[in-house]
Amino acid sequence: MKIAVISDIHGNIYSLIRALQDIDNEKVDIIICLGDLVGYGPNPNEVVAMIKRRNILCLRGNYDTSVVDNEYSYIRETDINSFSLPWTFNELREQNKYFLSNLPTSLSLDIHDKKILFVHGSPNKLNEYLFEDSENTADIMSSIEQNILVCAHTHIPSIKNFGNKTYINCGSIGKPKIGRPNLTYCILDITKESEVKVQIKELPYEYKKIVQDMTILNFPSRLIQSFEKGLE
Repeated sequence: MKIAVISDIHGNIYSLIRALQDIDNEKVDIIICLGDLVGYGPNPNEVVAMIKRRNILCLRGNYDTSVVDNEYSYIRETDINSFSLPWTFNELREQNKYFLSNLPTSLSLDIHDKKILFVHGSPNKLNEYLFEDSENTADIMSSIEQNILVCAHTHIPSIKNFGNKTYINCGSIGKPKIGRPNLTYCILDITKESEVKVQIKELPYEYKKIVQDMTILNFPSRLIQSFEKGLE
């Protein structure tokens, strides 16, 4: 079974369209989104509409939750978020808030004798960062019963084996933190022989379009630059 895993779109419709074009060429069996459809970017309604139109199986991220709450429930209270949170809350249609509020926070699949756990941040918390070399990541990998953990939230793609278990972070579609304005996502292919193949794909997209949109809407320059440069 071939699975495309996307996450952290953050209101960037241009990168999402580019990612889905590539995913369609990969001929996957299913697309799973790990959340954070909204926040930061200027197209939250368009992103939610695209996810719904494509019937993409989706989890709820920490920013999604905070936008629905209209509180700093799962995001930090920073200068950028003091702009982005209320802007996204006011921009997002009520039906899309309802959609986000009803998304699950985890998904477990059994495929060809492999157990896979999909989460946004960690199995413990929506906004817990799991970096591949962090102590908390090693602790979680030793504690879960599944063979594979697929997460996001850090915006940094990575793959690492912890004994007989595999940690996968699919990175970010809409707001990368890899020092380049390129989107990343993951393809997970599990064969009938229980062989696991993992690929991180990095693709350029027309990021100048979202920069133009944000500039027209008077978004903070630091926020615009983060999309432009692929940095925090």
